[in-house]
Amino acid sequence: MKDKKDSSSIEAIAFDFDGVLVESVEIKTRAYALLFDGEKEEAVNQFIDYHVKNGGVSRFEKIKLFYRDILQRSLSNKRFQELTLEFSRLVIDEVVAAPWVEGAMEFLAQSEKQYKFFIVSGTPEKELREIVRRRGMDHYFDEIRGSPKNKVILLGEIMGEYHLSPGKIVFVGDAETDWHAAQKLKISFLWRCASDQIPPLTGYRGPPLASLKDLKHHLKERISTISTF
Repeated sequence: MKDKKDSSSIEAIAFDFDGVLVESVEIKTRAYALLFDGEKEEAVNQFIDYHVKNGGVSRFEKIKLFYRDILQRSLSNKRFQELTLEFSRLVIDEVVAAPWVEGAMEFLAQSEKQYKFFIVSGTPEKELREIVRRRGMDHYFDEIRGSPKNKVILLGEIMGEYHLSPGKIVFVGDAETDWHAAQKLKISFLWRCASDQIPPLTGYRGPPLASLKDLKHHLKERISTISTF
């Protein structure tokens, strides 16, 4: 655990992983298309649309939803395990090699002594830890947390373990799931919006961040520029 001193009201920053720290969202989208190759094109397209709109939901929930709500077919535990393992095989090496979100690495390097840093992701925790380690970025983070627990639970656990009140932590995410978790826990939120084609988050009135290169500025101005509710 890193020893940090804080000079501002914010003591900690939690980051989603895919699309916030690393440009890996498209990797996951392509992997789902490959995973379900052979199913009807209409069903796969419907699922991909759901996946894109629900980036923060874990693959465990998404795969079950695909079978239950779209294919309307039973999914055995054996087949479920095969699909989750195959998805990991499809994505791990690509995510390890994916580029950083612009400004993310620089912000972590420049600010790691000022804040506690956490990763809170829908990626399975064991896989997430392996990816972060292989990318050589694990030393920046006090905790790396992933599914199967959802982000409300993960963030709540971090807040409890590190004695962080809602005003002391900011969550940086890119999906409705991230925004809803921040609202549930009444913590400040910053939205990494990779494209102006992405629909706005309902009720979010803070700045959409195309990158993280100005993250320090937005954290300093959070009282006037970040609206959580």
